Amino acid sequence: QELEKLGLRDDVDLHVYEVPVEYQTVQRLIPALWKKHSPQLVVHVGVSGMATTVTLEKCGHNVGYKGLDNCRFCPGSQCCVEGGPECIDSIIDMDTVCRRVSALGLDVTVTISKDAGRYLCDFTYYTSLYQSRGRSAFVHVPPLGKPYSAQQLGRALQAIIEEMLDVLERSEDKINCQHEH
Repeated sequence: QELEKLGLRDDVDLHVYEVPVEYQTVQRLIPALWKKHSPQLVVHVGVSGMATTVTLEKCGHNVGYKGLDNCRFCPGSQCCVEGGPECIDSIIDMDTVCRRVSALGLDVTVTISKDAGRYLCDFTYYTSLYQSRGRSAFVHVPPLGKPYSAQQLGRALQAIIEEMLDVLERSEDKINCQHEH
């Protein structure tokens, strides 16, 4: 919500949605949002009670979902996409994004993770990565006030997403340049 107030650079259309902590809703909503907007990138943000930093997740996992959601439901298969790959990496280079955002001197620590937790955050991330062929990102944030304020998190998310878009655009420029030869 803080990011929605701050916005992103002028050439970016920002759409903010709150995704319920429900497996079946995620399976319906994420593909529908991709279809509706055809975005360049989707960045999911989730609160983690265990997080003490702003954490960039590198990949989503397909199996191991055993926890009940807010509707007391859990997929019988314990997976996101039956027959899907075990892990899907984001096409965004999270190490580069982390390094660049850290260099900005914001009063927020940014770190990297390869495990979003096998609950709704990881389930949402995998579903989006699968839908988008890797054109998704996931950022875990700590609860408000533990230790960061809404303003600090909003500014950090703004910087992170702008760096992600820059990294994505530069990698696409390289790909387009190679195809022209």
